[in-house]
Amino acid sequence: MSSIRSVIVTLFFALSLAACTTAPPDGLQPVTSFDISRYLGQWYEIARLDHSFERGMSDVNATYLLQDDGSVKVINRGYDTQRQAWKEAIGRALFIGDSHTASLKVSFFGPFYGGYHVIALDQQNYRWSLVAGPDRDYLWILARDKTLPAEIREQLLSQARALGFATDKLIWVDHQRPLPSRFCTGETKMC
Repeated sequence: MSSIRSVIVTLFFALSLAACTTAPPDGLQPVTSFDISRYLGQWYEIARLDHSFERGMSDVNATYLLQDDGSVKVINRGYDTQRQAWKEAIGRALFIGDSHTASLKVSFFGPFYGGYHVIALDQQNYRWSLVAGPDRDYLWILARDKTLPAEIREQLLSQARALGFATDKLIWVDHQRPLPSRFCTGETKMC
């Protein structure tokens, strides 16, 4: 009986930790008046803090597609420079609270979710965003184009720095390769 209790306690603890990783980092406020329909579509990764699941990747982009159940299909693609091959990961995002607050949880691995919090956004045109993960070790600058105007880039860097992110450690993503033809069909056409 004690082994079953041990498994249950361990499972409860693991699920509790997983739940904690979806909240925004302390002191950060996700964007309100968020419109998911305007956020859908393709985004290019302009810069990111380093983490293992994107290490060595260039030409990274994400596509967001609204599903019938209200969830968002997330398709991340990038070029693995070490293996000289394109990689793709497909996940699912759900709003943590109301759909007008840009705070979601994303899963690429079954029941395990991580936070995705838009903390700055071009709310007029939805052309760029600043996204935090569950803590200050995760930060992305995204844009609809492969580059950002210098003044927007500096604005986002200044804001991220003020919020406690290590902007000096950002990796600036190179976008030189066209997507292979296998990604140029269907609902996720991005060519």
